[in-house]
Amino acid sequence: MKKGFTLLELIVVIIIIGVLGTLGFTQYTRVTEKGRTSEAKMILGNVRTSQEGFKQEYGSYTGTIGDLNVDVPTSCTATHYFTYSTSATVGTATRCTVNGKTPNFVGTAYTITMTYATGAWGGSTGYY
Repeated sequence: MKKGFTLLELIVVIIIIGVLGTLGFTQYTRVTEKGRTSEAKMILGNVRTSQEGFKQEYGSYTGTIGDLNVDVPTSCTATHYFTYSTSATVGTATRCTVNGKTPNFVGTAYTITMTYATGAWGGSTGYY
């Protein structure tokens, strides 16, 4: 009797390894992308703090990010994964899709928002 594996057994093992590798890579890219949202949350928190200071001084929130004492990118740069904008009630971070910053797994831009008055997070499902 010969000892060893049949071709069918080897093919089954290769298929199982391929399926496990695909699942692992998919989860890795999701976790990586979700980790990048921490940049947006930190900067939106800074924008909210600046908005609260602006409100204390002038009586209302500003709709112009340039009025705030915070340095945030308003267009895609090599150093940030998001662009930022503000309205009188909500700060928005939009995921960059240029300069080699295409979102992993998702492939399209998504947004993260913060309401200044309540501090509530919102945006694209699964990323805030």
